[in-house]
Amino acid sequence: MNTGYMAGCTLTVLDCLDALLYYGTTMSSYFRNLLGDCMVSAQDSSLAASPHIPSRSEVDPQDTWDLSTLFPHDQTWYEALQEYEKQTEGIPAFRATLGISAKNLADYLDFSKALGILEERLHYYSDLRQTEDEGDDAARTMTGRFMMAAAKAEAAASWVIPEIQAIPDAVMEGFLDHPRLGEYRIYLKKLLRYKPYILSDREERLLALHAEGENLPSEAFSVLTNVDLEFGTLDTPEGKRPLSQSTWPVFMENPDRNLRRQAYQAFYRPFEAHKTTLAALYGGAVKQNVIKARIRGFPSARAAHLFPDGVPEGVYDNLVSTISNHLTPLHRYYRLRKQVLGLDALRHYDVYVPLIPKTVKKTSWNEAVDLISAALRPLGTEYGQVLRAGLLGRWADRYENKGKRAGAFSAGTYRGDPYILMNYKEDSIRDVFTLAHEGGHSMHSWYAARSNPFMHYGYTIFEAEVASTFNEELLFRYLRDNADTQELAVYVINKRADDLLATLYRQTMFAEFEQRTHALEEGGTPLTVEVLRSEYRALLTKYFGPDMVLEETSDLEGLRIPHFYRAFYVYKYATGISASLALAERVLSGGEQEQKDYFTFLCSGGSRFPIESLKLAGVDMASPAPVEAACGVFARLIDELVAYF
Repeated sequence: MNTGYMAGCTLTVLDCLDALLYYGTTMSSYFRNLLGDCMVSAQDSSLAASPHIPSRSEVDPQDTWDLSTLFPHDQTWYEALQEYEKQTEGIPAFRATLGISAKNLADYLDFSKALGILEERLHYYSDLRQTEDEGDDAARTMTGRFMMAAAKAEAAASWVIPEIQAIPDAVMEGFLDHPRLGEYRIYLKKLLRYKPYILSDREERLLALHAEGENLPSEAFSVLTNVDLEFGTLDTPEGKRPLSQSTWPVFMENPDRNLRRQAYQAFYRPFEAHKTTLAALYGGAVKQNVIKARIRGFPSARAAHLFPDGVPEGVYDNLVSTISNHLTPLHRYYRLRKQVLGLDALRHYDVYVPLIPKTVKKTSWNEAVDLISAALRPLGTEYGQVLRAGLLGRWADRYENKGKRAGAFSAGTYRGDPYILMNYKEDSIRDVFTLAHEGGHSMHSWYAARSNPFMHYGYTIFEAEVASTFNEELLFRYLRDNADTQELAVYVINKRADDLLATLYRQTMFAEFEQRTHALEEGGTPLTVEVLRSEYRALLTKYFGPDMVLEETSDLEGLRIPHFYRAFYVYKYATGISASLALAERVLSGGEQEQKDYFTFLCSGGSRFPIESLKLAGVDMASPAPVEAACGVFARLIDELVAYF
């Protein structure tokens, strides 16, 4: 409903207002987009040990998540949906009453909170069910039913925010002192920031009615790439192996260059065949972003998207310019790759294979949990025990099955467990890092939900990527320091360099691409296939440097990134890793106060803007210094690799 409540994972009232007010999307559509966005290394997976990918019904229930903390089963979900639809009928009764007294406003917010908690549970259950198998008609029907109900509720409540905004400032100041509004003060103060961008009652209702179709580009992209595209199988020394969105990254890590080349070509063949459709979908999403920003009166789509987090545009510009000024270590790394791999020409399918042969044994799920638990001991007993119990229990949906959404994410809610989607493979140490990463998200949600009222418990993605990559840094240090051999230590260093490259440099490249595409649309240049590919190829050339020989299809990568359908947020991965590196060093080299500062950050939820909450933890992201320091960390890793080879 259009009340600006917040949900788990990485949502705050600001994110919800961003979705509902600026971009006209339903809460269900917005949340669905966000579920897959709560990740950074989620694309990392591993080759299946068998050519058979099981159907959902073949998966051991103990390896799946238990959604009963949301609803016991589908039937109780449908019963709750009926209750939700019934409750939303009560929204009009509050109209024209909110400004009469603080009590009236509090009565409505109490009603809104209860309805919001129910709506959050309904949404997460249906969407998590759908991610289990994107082709499951029953799950898709649930999601569709919820989207229709949510859109109807949003339309019914389209008057709420304009009415709150219309309360005179002096009157609102008096209201905020009323004890009944205590838990809503932060929500209301943040809401009032939006006053210049709120439209009339009628205009808000029209946007809400239009909202149901706003997510069609993202939805169509997800179905096309996760369900309809077929990648076939590849011949390997172990026999035929399936090529999929989940297994492709591990083909790229295979030491057999010919196999990597074949996998690369086979993977991009379906994208080449559908390039015009993919370009139209992304171009349509960009156009919607621009139109909604203009409707609201923002100077640009980027300004509109950064406003909810209270992040100055200078933070975005500082990131891109700082990374652009520190590309030398990145180019040096690619040059080292070319040398170590003994290549005449470095190709796009050569950039993921480890420089040192994989020396780690298979890591079972339980063994991965043991490693993560040991690495996170500096965070104390409670943190470790809660996370361990969740991972060994049923927080996580562990392994790949047919139709399951690729990658990984964490989806924390106010009343339910902080669920984790994985496509875990035992033969990739990368997936251990992914599990630690998503565990960081889930524990962030766990602490935030227990430390804040519902109306502002959700944190932003800007903050979320700190908690997740913080865990990765601790895991890296533990594995490096406890390596049995020098080869294993170097392997882990190589892996860490690759992760920093993917999070710090690659996400900044993505951020620069988004800035370019939106600027082109705002300047009147149609985003055709040729324009999008040309812009992306220019960035590939810039970031990969002179030692890279790009394939003809390399620029199709820009059309297959799902994160682009949640505009102007990938930059937060790069700022997040910069902050987490600084905070990890601070916690590990500090004492009780430094640990306490970090938990203050984890418990903040949406009670502060992200720049403020991170400053309390000990890092100032308004300065380029953390990004520069992160580039220095990457450069030192490359120094270690150069010295070894």
